Amino acid sequence: MKRKALGIFLKGAGMGAADAVPGVSGGTIAFVTGIYEELINTIKQFSPRALGVWHRNGWRALFQYLNLAFLIPLLTGVGISLVSVAHLALWLMEAHPLLLDGFFFGLVAASSLVVGQAGRRWRFWFVIPLLAGLVLASMLPSLMPLVLLIGNEALVVMVAGCIAISAMLLPGVSGSFLLLTMGLYGTIMGAIRSFDITIIVLFGMGCVIGLASFSRLLSWLLKRHHDFTMQLLLGFIIGSLPVLWPWRELLRYQIGPSGQMIPLDYRYLLPSDYAMLTGTSAQVIGVVALMAIGALLVVLLNRQAGQAATSDSKIPRSAEKE
Repeated sequence: MKRKALGIFLKGAGMGAADAVPGVSGGTIAFVTGIYEELINTIKQFSPRALGVWHRNGWRALFQYLNLAFLIPLLTGVGISLVSVAHLALWLMEAHPLLLDGFFFGLVAASSLVVGQAGRRWRFWFVIPLLAGLVLASMLPSLMPLVLLIGNEALVVMVAGCIAISAMLLPGVSGSFLLLTMGLYGTIMGAIRSFDITIIVLFGMGCVIGLASFSRLLSWLLKRHHDFTMQLLLGFIIGSLPVLWPWRELLRYQIGPSGQMIPLDYRYLLPSDYAMLTGTSAQVIGVVALMAIGALLVVLLNRQAGQAATSDSKIPRSAEKE
């Protein structure tokens, strides 16, 4: 069955848009749109074994082996969205931070329900990977400033790329937010907007290393320990929600090497307390409305993905064409 390239492109655009915003993971969008496991398994195929497939069977076999009918439109969507949304995301973060956080809070919260329903019936031992995901999600931001201690600027950018792309593959863990806690978000997004080839190449090299290694780990976990992995991912998603809570106060931060502010700790507030503290409107109606829109979008995307999967499963194998 021929894939609908436009649909895959739009899913990639959604992933790219999510990755441009600190606090949201493209992996979350991949999961709710039903392409998460295919994405992980496709990335894993990029290995020396692919050269053997090409040598023995030619380009057509290599195209199928690497699942490029899926990957090319997906990455095209991610790339175009990242470049275009980079401007919009930075503007929204400055002009309408509460509304932006509200939308993505609703989206990520609803995504946790989707991931929670992806495994089998609840088992008591699921508490272990769930708690592990929660703890890791809460610890990661505080550990990220340590990357700057490497010293060498080129190596720092490469390591940042490796970490950010690995986070992109995890629902709930935002690569952009980890870049923000490293103090490198503005640097990387600025390089993308201005096409700074040096930084983009270094960052890209780190991304390739991260993709090659982390996709194999995730693929193995999903194949051998599917339910365990689903609960771990659920922990990551739930643990990321505080980062997106709109009404919060920055308690601790540090200054990065380029003078940028790196957030370290927040206090989470009720809307009324936020309004009293800041002397500005908490925009409750707008924020709650966008939370609902974000949650509804996840429900619709997941339902569409489920219908597509059911439709594909009814097609005889002999009728399928890649």
